[in-house]
Amino acid sequence: MSAAQQHYEKLAASIIKNLKKRRISGFYCPTIEEAKTKALSFVPDGGTIGLGGSVTLSECGIIDALRGRNDLKILTKGDAKTPEEAEQIMRDTFFADCYFMSTNAITIDGELVNIDNTGNRVASLIFGPKNVVIVAGMNKVTHNVEEALHRVRDIASPPNCIRLGRNTPCTETGHCMDCYAEGCLCNQIVITRRSLIEDRIKIILVGEKLGF
Repeated sequence: MSAAQQHYEKLAASIIKNLKKRRISGFYCPTIEEAKTKALSFVPDGGTIGLGGSVTLSECGIIDALRGRNDLKILTKGDAKTPEEAEQIMRDTFFADCYFMSTNAITIDGELVNIDNTGNRVASLIFGPKNVVIVAGMNKVTHNVEEALHRVRDIASPPNCIRLGRNTPCTETGHCMDCYAEGCLCNQIVITRRSLIEDRIKIILVGEKLGF
């Protein structure tokens, strides 16, 4: 095991210990394949699965694996053919057995920081689905909430806006301009400091760089 891998393992252990105090379950997987296996272990047979938009889930092969199962009902607004259908899917997601997402940042102390566009992703994190499974690369770890907000605004959001073809100032400057542009993705800022329902939120930290 390399020094970098040992560092990730020790850092993850500290975060998982802090997550426990916040009634959140934490797990560490050194590789993408192990993270995929762990994430899928939380999927109930014949269940309804909600999907939040996530590059990380795609990179881990989790979305393809879920879609490859015939017994699951998958809910994601990306499958909608009309705005009305998308809205209904987002509402139906509140009744999902399990909701899969990533997080924009996680502090060493175990707080989650997310910025969202429509708000359906952070809404499902907060309330609704019976279980929430979060997969995040160790590149998303920050020292504190202030650093996490900086990470989300200047490291995660600009490339995400580019990926989605949004006409925002950050796609030109490469960093957050605190804009109110029509295509702005940064409409909701949510800090999760504790889970009301113990172990409802499960976080899988991965010893690789994933997502934005």
